[in-house]
Amino acid sequence: MVKRVSISENGGPEVMHLVDEPLEAPGTGMVTVRNHAIGLNYIDTYHRSGLYPLPLPTGLGGEGAGVVEAVGEGVDLPVGTRVGYCSAGLGAYAEAVNLPAARLVPLPDGIDFDTAAASLLKGQTTEYLIQRTYSLQADEYCLFHAAAGGVGLLFGQWAAAIGAKVIGTVGSDEKAALARAHGYAHVINYRTENVVERVMEITGGAMLPVVYDGVGADTFDMSLDCLRPRGLMVSFGNASGAPAPLELQTLTAKGSLYITRPTMVTYTATAEELQQSSTDLFNRIMAGDIRVEINQRYALGDIQQAHSDLEGRKTTGSTVILP
Repeated sequence: MVKRVSISENGGPEVMHLVDEPLEAPGTGMVTVRNHAIGLNYIDTYHRSGLYPLPLPTGLGGEGAGVVEAVGEGVDLPVGTRVGYCSAGLGAYAEAVNLPAARLVPLPDGIDFDTAAASLLKGQTTEYLIQRTYSLQADEYCLFHAAAGGVGLLFGQWAAAIGAKVIGTVGSDEKAALARAHGYAHVINYRTENVVERVMEITGGAMLPVVYDGVGADTFDMSLDCLRPRGLMVSFGNASGAPAPLELQTLTAKGSLYITRPTMVTYTATAEELQQSSTDLFNRIMAGDIRVEINQRYALGDIQQAHSDLEGRKTTGSTVILP
């Protein structure tokens, strides 16, 4: 028997319940991972609310780190191996979970369980945003919304490490200070400043080659207005809700703009991509280019409070759930 979080209907944090259920032995190609730490990510709230519909009932959570406890047929991963995961399926909100061995990444000695669970999804997202969705270069300007959030703090550090000049948006002076301490060359408080005007001022009117927008509805239009002709809009999240449908003619009118909606699934689709992305992340962490800030820890039984705090923008950096 293991404790796990389950939902049977969509809604607010109150629909999540901690239940005791049996965990079957792992099948072919599967392993049982005993979780030591579980990641909390905004996409978890989309699954819970129904914004990203799932068959019900279902478990939640897609990121964690722990130890291989049992292996199924055809698996050559030894019992006792320390592993992390962030794209192996749902059900991470649990003491233990069965996962496909091919979607696990071994943890190097320099990466502990909390760090892995707090950084894999956000860090691999940062990796593909900076290195592959758009190949960000030294001395190049870009804009990142929600700079003090989990992805934002990792993004600022990674971008600064390669010499890029990152502009971040935040909603308070406290978060502005946090962003500056994590690599942001310029920080805009969107509650007191006009984002588009400040970007124009910072760039001397040149505007930006790329904007990274994980906020969605509240920032989508301003993000487009911050781009230079033929700039790229990277819409990778909907923290404030999904943006309104986009008329393609809008991209023409604003300067032959590009737009993309990347996901972790397509950027780590192969085992090789998955392993390379996690390796690049772990190397950055162990080299000191990235500090993983775990600013909140919750017990598994407090998952409702964790979701409430996340959606209420009361969290900064990364959060881990401890089973």
